[in-house]
Amino acid sequence: MFHEVVEDGRVSGAGVADADADEVTPAALRSAFEALLSESVAEAGRERMRDETDVDEASIEAAAAGDVSGISVTDAAAIVAVTADRDADAVVAELRDHLLMGMATAVLDVDTLAAAIDADLTGQEVQQALEGRAGMTVGQLAEVMAVIERRKR
Repeated sequence: MFHEVVEDGRVSGAGVADADADEVTPAALRSAFEALLSESVAEAGRERMRDETDVDEASIEAAAAGDVSGISVTDAAAIVAVTADRDADAVVAELRDHLLMGMATAVLDVDTLAAAIDADLTGQEVQQALEGRAGMTVGQLAEVMAVIERRKR
Protein backbone atom coordinates (compact mmCIF):
# COMPACT_ATOMS: atom_id res chain seq x y z
CA MET A 1 0.00 0.00 0.00
CA PHE A 2 2.41 2.71 1.14
CA HIS A 3 5.36 1.34 -0.79
CA GLU A 4 3.22 1.08 -3.91
CA VAL A 5 3.18 4.87 -4.31
CA VAL A 6 6.67 4.52 -5.79
CA GLU A 7 6.64 2.97 -9.24
CA ASP A 8 9.62 2.89 -11.59
CA GLY A 9 11.44 5.47 -9.50
CA ARG A 10 8.50 7.91 -9.61
CA VAL A 11 5.95 8.84 -6.96
CA SER A 12 2.38 8.21 -8.06
CA GLY A 13 -0.95 8.98 -6.51
CA ALA A 14 -3.57 11.65 -6.36
CA GLY A 15 -2.34 14.96 -5.04
CA VAL A 16 1.18 14.51 -6.39
CA ALA A 17 2.18 17.13 -8.94
CA ASP A 18 4.03 15.88 -12.02
CA ALA A 19 7.12 17.85 -10.99
CA ASP A 20 7.08 16.13 -7.58
CA ALA A 21 6.60 12.72 -9.20
CA ASP A 22 9.88 12.96 -11.12
CA GLU A 23 11.98 12.75 -7.96
CA VAL A 24 11.30 10.67 -4.89
CA THR A 25 11.34 13.27 -2.13
CA PRO A 26 9.85 13.22 1.36
CA ALA A 27 7.41 15.97 0.27
CA ALA A 28 6.22 14.00 -2.77
CA LEU A 29 5.79 10.86 -0.67
CA ARG A 30 3.90 12.77 2.03
CA SER A 31 1.57 14.15 -0.66
CA ALA A 32 0.91 10.65 -1.96
CA PHE A 33 0.35 9.33 1.58
CA GLU A 34 -1.98 12.27 2.32
CA ALA A 35 -4.05 11.40 -0.75
CA LEU A 36 -4.08 7.70 0.12
CA LEU A 37 -5.29 8.28 3.68
CA SER A 38 -7.77 11.07 2.97
CA GLU A 39 -9.30 9.03 0.12
CA SER A 40 -9.64 6.04 2.46
CA VAL A 41 -11.45 8.11 5.07
CA ALA A 42 -13.66 9.73 2.43
CA GLU A 43 -14.55 6.36 0.90
CA ALA A 44 -15.28 4.57 4.16
CA GLY A 45 -16.54 7.48 6.19
CA ARG A 46 -15.47 8.57 9.65
CA GLU A 47 -18.06 6.41 11.41
CA ARG A 48 -16.87 3.23 9.71
CA MET A 49 -13.26 4.15 10.52
CA ARG A 50 -14.18 4.54 14.19
CA ASP A 51 -16.12 1.26 14.18
CA GLU A 52 -13.57 -0.87 12.36
CA THR A 53 -10.28 0.46 13.73
CA ASP A 54 -8.71 1.34 17.05
CA VAL A 55 -7.50 4.64 15.58
CA ASP A 56 -8.30 7.66 17.75
CA GLU A 57 -10.66 10.37 16.51
CA ALA A 58 -7.87 12.95 16.16
CA SER A 59 -5.88 10.74 13.80
CA ILE A 60 -8.95 9.96 11.69
CA GLU A 61 -9.72 13.68 11.43
CA ALA A 62 -6.08 14.45 10.58
CA ALA A 63 -6.12 11.78 7.87
CA ALA A 64 -9.35 13.17 6.44
CA ALA A 65 -7.82 16.64 6.36
CA GLY A 66 -4.61 15.40 4.74
CA ASP A 67 -2.46 16.23 7.77
CA VAL A 68 -0.74 12.85 8.03
CA SER A 69 2.86 13.54 9.04
CA GLY A 70 2.22 12.96 12.75
CA ILE A 71 0.02 9.88 12.36
CA SER A 72 1.69 6.61 13.33
CA VAL A 73 2.35 4.15 10.53
CA THR A 74 0.28 1.53 12.36
CA ASP A 75 -2.72 3.89 12.54
CA ALA A 76 -2.26 4.87 8.90
CA ALA A 77 -2.16 1.20 7.91
CA ALA A 78 -5.36 0.57 9.86
CA ILE A 79 -7.07 3.44 8.02
CA VAL A 80 -5.97 2.23 4.59
CA ALA A 81 -6.77 -1.39 5.42
CA VAL A 82 -10.46 -0.61 5.92
CA THR A 83 -11.06 0.32 2.29
CA ALA A 84 -8.48 -2.07 0.86
CA ASP A 85 -10.13 -5.01 2.62
CA ARG A 86 -6.76 -6.01 4.03
CA ASP A 87 -5.41 -6.76 7.47
CA ALA A 88 -3.61 -3.73 8.94
CA ASP A 89 -0.86 -5.89 10.46
CA ALA A 90 -0.21 -7.41 7.03
CA VAL A 91 0.03 -3.93 5.50
CA VAL A 92 2.63 -2.91 8.10
CA ALA A 93 4.59 -6.18 7.69
CA GLU A 94 4.62 -5.77 3.91
CA LEU A 95 5.84 -2.18 4.28
CA ARG A 96 8.63 -3.19 6.67
CA ASP A 97 9.72 -5.95 4.28
CA HIS A 98 9.78 -3.47 1.42
CA LEU A 99 11.89 -1.00 3.41
CA LEU A 100 14.37 -3.64 4.58
CA MET A 101 14.69 -5.11 1.09
CA GLY A 102 15.16 -1.61 -0.29
CA MET A 103 17.95 -0.98 2.20
CA ALA A 104 19.67 -4.18 1.07
CA THR A 105 19.30 -3.21 -2.60
CA ALA A 106 20.55 0.31 -1.93
CA VAL A 107 23.35 -0.99 0.30
CA LEU A 108 22.27 1.20 3.20
CA ASP A 109 22.82 0.58 6.88
CA VAL A 110 20.72 2.17 9.61
CA ASP A 111 23.43 4.66 10.62
CA THR A 112 23.80 5.95 7.06
CA LEU A 113 20.03 6.13 6.73
CA ALA A 114 19.67 8.01 10.03
CA ALA A 115 22.32 10.53 8.93
CA ALA A 116 20.52 11.11 5.61
CA ILE A 117 17.09 12.00 7.03
CA ASP A 118 15.90 15.19 8.71
CA ALA A 119 14.08 13.31 11.48
CA ASP A 120 16.01 13.40 14.72
CA LEU A 121 16.59 9.64 14.92
CA THR A 122 19.73 7.67 15.69
CA GLY A 123 20.69 4.58 13.73
CA GLN A 124 19.43 2.44 16.60
CA GLU A 125 16.08 4.26 16.62
CA VAL A 126 15.74 3.82 12.84
CA GLN A 127 16.47 0.12 13.23
CA GLN A 128 13.91 -0.24 16.01
CA ALA A 129 11.28 1.58 13.92
CA LEU A 130 11.98 -0.58 10.86
CA GLU A 131 11.74 -3.75 12.94
CA GLY A 132 8.53 -2.61 14.64
CA ARG A 133 10.03 -2.33 18.11
CA ALA A 134 9.47 1.44 18.10
CA GLY A 135 6.87 3.64 16.50
CA MET A 136 7.30 5.55 13.28
CA THR A 137 5.17 8.39 11.97
CA VAL A 138 4.06 8.79 8.37
CA GLY A 139 6.35 11.82 8.14
CA GLN A 140 9.34 9.75 9.25
CA LEU A 141 8.31 7.00 6.85
CA ALA A 142 8.33 9.50 3.98
CA GLU A 143 11.87 10.59 4.87
CA VAL A 144 13.19 7.05 5.26
CA MET A 145 11.51 5.80 2.10
CA ALA A 146 12.75 8.77 0.04
CA VAL A 147 16.37 8.07 0.98
CA ILE A 148 16.02 4.37 0.22
CA GLU A 149 14.32 4.92 -3.14
CA ARG A 150 16.84 7.55 -4.28
CA ARG A 151 19.78 5.32 -3.33
CA LYS A 152 18.27 2.33 -5.18
CA ARG A 153 18.64 4.14 -8.51
